[in-house]
Amino acid sequence: MRRIIASIFMTLDGVYQAPGDPNEFERGGWAFRYSKTGDDSLKYAKDQLFAADALLLGRVTYEGFAKAWPSMPEDPAGYAKRMNSLPKYVVSSTLTKAEWNNTTILTGNSADEVTKLKQQPGQNILVFGSGRLVTSLLRFHVLDELRLVVSPVVLGGGERLFKEGEPQGLKLIDARSFSSGVVVLAYQPAGGDGRS
Repeated sequence: MRRIIASIFMTLDGVYQAPGDPNEFERGGWAFRYSKTGDDSLKYAKDQLFAADALLLGRVTYEGFAKAWPSMPEDPAGYAKRMNSLPKYVVSSTLTKAEWNNTTILTGNSADEVTKLKQQPGQNILVFGSGRLVTSLLRFHVLDELRLVVSPVVLGGGERLFKEGEPQGLKLIDARSFSSGVVVLAYQPAGGDGRS
């Protein structure tokens, strides 16, 4: 069975989206100042992307990526080509048209739709950003791994990944730091593989 792995840029104070900035990716904001520095973090990002053969995104992240990635210049590592060529699944009840190539809109019950994707053969399914989607995948026990990419910055405000809600038990399975000061903390839901 395929694994759903979420990778989210986050500040030390738990913010994944700067105040009033849902499309920070297009503008290369706080997270990208740290993630684009250092060969070690670039290798990590490439390895993570190439271990997946599909992307799963929430609507807001999808719209930001769809504006930015098709016009990204080619890079020696082939990252932009891989991002643009992968099948993409966007979970949305409001999106009616997908502009980015290889995109399928999932409009039904997100837990059921994602479970169907997991049952198909293939590599990992990678979720970038998409905080609301990630918290719902955790709640419905379909997320297998959560990777928090923590930048050494405090914003003091903005959209936080974890808000009020039911407690979520997580088990630390990996921790690594990069020369940029970024730390990646990888967790599994306490149930082990994401299922209760």
